[in-house]
Amino acid sequence: MAPQQNAGAGAEAELPEYAGHYRLESRLGSGGMGVVHLARSTSGMQLAVKVVHAEFAKDPEFRGRFRQEVGAARRVSGAFTAPVVDADPEAERPWMATLFIPGPTLSDQVKRNGPMEPARLRRLMAGLAEALRDIHRVGVVHRDLKPSNVLLAEDGPKVIDFGISRPKDSELRTETGKLIGTPPFMAPEQFRRPREVGPAADIFALGSVMVHAATGRGPFDSDSPYVVAYQVVHDEPDLTGVPGNLAPLIGRCLAKEPEDRPTPDELMRELRSVAASYDTQAFIPAQRRGDAPEPEPSPTEPRPEPASASASASASARGRLLKRAVLVAAALVVVVAGGVASVRLMGDGEAARPNGSDAPRSAPGRFSPWAVEPARKGNGNGFPRCSYETRRLLCAQPGLVTALDPADGRVLWRHALGQGDSPGAPPVLSGGLAHVLTHAGRRLEALDPSSGEARWTLDVSSYRGFRYAGGMLLLIGADGRVTGVDSASGETRWARRIPGLSEGYVVSFAESPWVFVASTSADGSRTRVMAVDPNTGDVRWDARLDGALTPVGAFDGDVFFLSGGGDYGEAKAVVRYTPESGATRRVALPVPVSQAQATVHAGVVHLLGTGGSLVAVDTRAGKQVWSVQTSVSQGSAPVSDGRRVYFLAADGRLLAVDAAEGKLIGQTPPRLSANSAEATAALPVPGIGDGGIYATAPDGTVFAVDADTPSAW
Repeated sequence: MAPQQNAGAGAEAELPEYAGHYRLESRLGSGGMGVVHLARSTSGMQLAVKVVHAEFAKDPEFRGRFRQEVGAARRVSGAFTAPVVDADPEAERPWMATLFIPGPTLSDQVKRNGPMEPARLRRLMAGLAEALRDIHRVGVVHRDLKPSNVLLAEDGPKVIDFGISRPKDSELRTETGKLIGTPPFMAPEQFRRPREVGPAADIFALGSVMVHAATGRGPFDSDSPYVVAYQVVHDEPDLTGVPGNLAPLIGRCLAKEPEDRPTPDELMRELRSVAASYDTQAFIPAQRRGDAPEPEPSPTEPRPEPASASASASASARGRLLKRAVLVAAALVVVVAGGVASVRLMGDGEAARPNGSDAPRSAPGRFSPWAVEPARKGNGNGFPRCSYETRRLLCAQPGLVTALDPADGRVLWRHALGQGDSPGAPPVLSGGLAHVLTHAGRRLEALDPSSGEARWTLDVSSYRGFRYAGGMLLLIGADGRVTGVDSASGETRWARRIPGLSEGYVVSFAESPWVFVASTSADGSRTRVMAVDPNTGDVRWDARLDGALTPVGAFDGDVFFLSGGGDYGEAKAVVRYTPESGATRRVALPVPVSQAQATVHAGVVHLLGTGGSLVAVDTRAGKQVWSVQTSVSQGSAPVSDGRRVYFLAADGRLLAVDAAEGKLIGQTPPRLSANSAEATAALPVPGIGDGGIYATAPDGTVFAVDADTPSAW
C-alpha cells in the first residue's frame, strides 16, 4: 500500500505522533476499527502501526475485540502473515505494530491491472492455502479473508487484519442478529449459524477471493449485500472466466456445506499434482528429490535385522552438507549458519550411532545415543511428532505411524496412513491404545501400541475439538455439548451439555484427573474456570478468577495459569490456584514474556518466549528465580525433569538448561532438512524417558541423547 500524508477531520486529524516508541510518519489506510500508519522504530525499522479510532477506544467490548485481534495476530505471526512486533491494547488509543510489508493488496492489484493470468492464480491459491494451514494449526479462524486483506509481497501472499478472527475456543460471542464479515466473501454458515463458524469458512472465502482474482468480480455479485447473502446461501457460484483447470477446485471451496470443502492440505496436494507447466513450487514445498519412492510399508512390518557395523558404515555413513538456512519469518524459523550434520541410516530405518561404527558404546548402565529416520527415503521431511511410553516411542508423520524401541531406535512396526495424510500431532496414549488423528483431522484411529493394528476408528469431523483425560476421550461440539467416549473401546459412555463450554478454552493435563474449561470476559478482567470430570461430565468445581488467564499445568491438585494473555500475547504473571481453599497466589514477572509457552514441574513454572527468553518461576517461594536468554527465535514448549529444562529449536537443536541455576549446559547440532526454509507453526515437545531425552528434527530424524551428559551432546 502506498503511504499517504495524514489527513482527515475531527479525531483522526489529531492522531498522536507516536504509538509507544514508534514514530507515525504517514497513513497507509483506514478501516472500520482504526487507521494504519507507516511508522519507524528507534533503530529505523519500518512498521505498519494500527491505531484504534478514538470513539471505539472508550468501548470496553471493542477493547476486548481488539485485544483478541492482537492475540490472534501474535499467535499466527509468521511466514504467511505480517509478524507482530509490539502492541498495547490497554493504551488510551490502543495500537498494534507489525512489520511493514511492501506490496499492493490483491484488491488494488486487480483494480489496477485486471484479472491475473493462470500461472499467477495458481501460485496465489497455493500461497493462501499454506497461509490458512498455518493459521488453522494454531487454532484461529480468520473469518474475513478478502482481497483487501491479502498483501502481494515478493515472497508470496500475506494474510493480514485479524480484526474479527476468533480462536476456535473463543471467549467472545457473536451477538444475536449481528453478522460479522464482508458478505461477498462470507460462507453460508456465517449467515445461517454464526456461532458455529469454523476453519471451513476461511476455505469458502479463499474460493471467493480466487474468483475475484481471476475475473475482477466475486462468485456472487450484486450491489445489494442482502441479495449477495441470499445468493451465498442458496445459489450456485458464477465461475465464468475462471481458468478451466482451476474451476473444479475453486468450486469445491465454494461448497455450501463445510464438510464438503477441501482442507488447506488437500488444496496443496491438488495444486502440486496439476500440470508441471505451472510453477506452483514457489509456494508449495517440493518433496525431496534424488531418491525414487519406495513401496508403502505394511501396517505390521517386522523389525529389520541389524546390519553389521562395518557394512552399515560402508553403506550408510555419509555426511550431509546442510543447506544454507533461510529466514522465512523471525517468529517461525531460526537462521543457522552452515555446518555439517551427520545422521546414518542403517538398513531400513534402523538407528545409527553417532559418528559411524567407531563410536564408543556407553558404559554399562549408561544411555547410548541414537538417531533414525523412521520414514522411507524421500519421505522423511519435516518434524515427526512422537509420544513416549516405557516400551516404545510412537511417532507420526505424513503417511506413517512408527513405533521405535526407546533403547536403540530400532523400528518395531509401521502403520501406513493414507497417501499424503499428515496427522500434525503426536499419537495420544489413552485407554491402552495410541490415538492418531487422520484424514485431514476428520477421523481418529486407535492403534494397538504393541502391533500397530487398528482397534477402532471414529469420525470426528462434526466436532470442534477433543481432549483426553482419565482414559476417556471428550468430543466437544460447537453448541457446548460434550460426548464422553471410552478410549479403550471407542464406545460412548455419556453425552451432555456443559454450560459455558461453548465459549471456553478446553485443556487437560497429565497431572490432573480433570478437564479444564477457561473463558475470559470480553474486557479481560475475569476468567471463569471449571473442572469437569471426564468420566461423567459433572462439573467438580467452578471458580471466577481475576484477570485474563490461560491454564498451563497442574500439580498437587492446584492449577497454574499465565496472566496477561498467555499463548495469545504477553505473559505478565504466573497464577497458582488451589481449588480446595480457593486461595490464589500471583507472581508478577519482572519482564513480560512474549507469546510464552509454559510447563509446570513440582510447583515451578518454566516459560519460553519468542526470542529465546527462558524464565523459571517458583510459585512456592513467590518469585522468579532465574531468567536466561537462549537466542532461540522459535522454540517448542519446554519440559523439565527437575534437574534440567529441555526444549527444541526450529533448526532441530535440542537444548538443555540447568533447572537450579538457569545456565545453558548443552545442545545438539542442528538437523535441517532440504527444505530448510519451510515454516513450522508449532514445534514438537521433547520427551523424557528412562535415562534418555527424545526429540525430532525437520530433516525427519528422531534422535535420543543421554540425559546425564548434556555437555557431550
